[in-house]
Amino acid sequence: MRPAPKNPVNLQQAQREAERLREEIRRHDHLYYVLNAPVLSDAEYDRLLRQLIQIEKRWPHLIAPDSPTQRVAGQVSGEFEPVRHNPPMLSLDNATGAEEIREWTQRVQKGLGRKAQNPEYLIDAKIDGLSLTLVYERGILAIAATRGTGEEGENVTLNARTIPSIPLKLRAPQPPRLLEIRGEVYMNKQDFKGLNAAKAKKGETTFANPRNAAAGSLRQKDPRITAQRRLRFLAHSLGKIDGTSTPLSEPRTQREFLKLCREMGLATSPVEILCRELSEILRHYEKWRQRLSTLPYEADGLVIKINSLEHQKVLGTTAKSPRWAMALKYPSQQAMTRVRDVLFSVGRTGVVTPVAQLAPVVCGGVRICSASLHNFDEIERLQVKIGDPVLIERAGEVIPKVLRVQKEARTGKEKAIPKPSTCPICAARLTEIPEEVAIRCLNPSCPAQIKGLILHFASRNAMDIEGFGEAVADQLLEKKKLRDLGDIYLLTKKDLLALDLFKDKKAENLLGAIENSKKRPLSKLLYGLGIRRVGEKMARVLAQRFGTLDRIQKASRKEMLRVPEVGETVAQSIRGFFDQPQVEKLLWKLKSLGLAPQQPAAAAGTSASLSGKTFVFTGELESLTRGQAQEEVRRRGGEASSSVSQKTDFVVTGKNPGSKFHKAKQLGVKNLTEKGFLELLK
Repeated sequence: MRPAPKNPVNLQQAQREAERLREEIRRHDHLYYVLNAPVLSDAEYDRLLRQLIQIEKRWPHLIAPDSPTQRVAGQVSGEFEPVRHNPPMLSLDNATGAEEIREWTQRVQKGLGRKAQNPEYLIDAKIDGLSLTLVYERGILAIAATRGTGEEGENVTLNARTIPSIPLKLRAPQPPRLLEIRGEVYMNKQDFKGLNAAKAKKGETTFANPRNAAAGSLRQKDPRITAQRRLRFLAHSLGKIDGTSTPLSEPRTQREFLKLCREMGLATSPVEILCRELSEILRHYEKWRQRLSTLPYEADGLVIKINSLEHQKVLGTTAKSPRWAMALKYPSQQAMTRVRDVLFSVGRTGVVTPVAQLAPVVCGGVRICSASLHNFDEIERLQVKIGDPVLIERAGEVIPKVLRVQKEARTGKEKAIPKPSTCPICAARLTEIPEEVAIRCLNPSCPAQIKGLILHFASRNAMDIEGFGEAVADQLLEKKKLRDLGDIYLLTKKDLLALDLFKDKKAENLLGAIENSKKRPLSKLLYGLGIRRVGEKMARVLAQRFGTLDRIQKASRKEMLRVPEVGETVAQSIRGFFDQPQVEKLLWKLKSLGLAPQQPAAAAGTSASLSGKTFVFTGELESLTRGQAQEEVRRRGGEASSSVSQKTDFVVTGKNPGSKFHKAKQLGVKNLTEKGFLELLK
């Protein structure tokens, strides 16, 4: 790859270089997202992108709407505008067994008549995602819309532009005047696990499954949030094509269309099986019964289509479904049963989840006795009651879900599912979180949440109790030595020596770390308490504004709202936390054990000397710990971050720096030695 000039000297050179960089970046996007064969490291790719950003920043009029730099829009969308689909986006009929597949092929043969005695069929995986249509005008992405009702969807173009596998400009020398491509937006299983883990760590409600995560992410009002969710897109169908010319001619078959998609920079399903006989179809249908779970994304069956696009037109559609395609489901993955009862489980972040207790039934070779109902919005959507006959589904290793209620089989003895008002574990008052569609237990001493809260409380960014890890917490909880956060400060050497791998020195070190944690500033305690919507930054704001735990505890909602960074939602969350009797009891216990931290005052005369500046620390500092250095930055109005980006102002380098140092050099971020940092503090 030819190295790019550092600084184009004139507009003409800048224009050429910008276009070269755009094409180069698009090529690498295609290699990564479509061919799954990247040839650049992330750092090299980022370097190309930075070069383009620098050129467009110097010559803004060179910015093109299809530039890779324009994926994440700065604007926030309002309500999504409606988009009419022409032709409509239809749903597929289902076949759930060999006999129904045979009947469908017979209907196809009858519909084609003499036009095709042995039509070709193409099979791919039925990805469990969100339907999306992309409209390209002369090769440039113009509109992206959800399926909606099939006749009318929502315009989500701003959000779709942030998905890297959706090209903003097609890789075609002479693209058609108009091309509409339909497919699925989805989230890989691994990315879904990572997203839920991150949300759980922040105490936020997790997504029920990858499809819900993809749908919720695509319909965000702020495209920047969508951009963070690692969504992907697979093309599977042709909407329409108009104004084709050589070398890009209209495809004749479904297979040619998918090949064309890949050539233009769009990803397609890795499952692509051409069949000519019913026996072949049935063989692959059985073969993929177990193999679907090995795909990187959730798939709930197969899709079979007539390969010839001309034959598709001949067969046409019904009011709801195309006659030329069918979803192939596996009947053993669904079963009818009855809801015996509904219990409520409490997750480690306090979210209360309704769980349907089912009459035992075998589904997918597994005996099923329960299924998650997720939340009360889902209960309302399904209109499910205790005693209802229900259809459940189990896909791969996913927790079984209730698909629908068989209302016509009700007996009249069914009972509505009551919404709980108190925690089923600790009996604390529950709080509804409307914007999250969740009910939560906010009691920090709730046994269902205590392990996660203890580990959060002891973490480096909170009370920094070194050596208090998961293995220690598990053993202490098992031995009933920890019932709430206050019990940490009641631990004795004898308690610790009873744990695995603990000797005198290790026990003394942990007890020393527990005692030292009492000296941590108020902001660390606030963060460690795990208050909803109070992260590290908000904890510092509150601590600096109120100064003591007592003042924060007694502050009214109106007093909270006087703090510029605190909004109505945060104020309600804080007050809801401190208003609980269990919290009042816990705080009294912590104070009696010696925890009454205050927030250090800002350095005299320099309270805002680093305002607006972001620092990252790497390597070993000699004169102070990393935590102390970060606190010094914050006391002067600056921000201490854990990762290097283009927004970083300074990287402070100690002995044996890590990858952050090298990334800072690549991004051109200013480097400071420890001595230089200390001089800056003065």
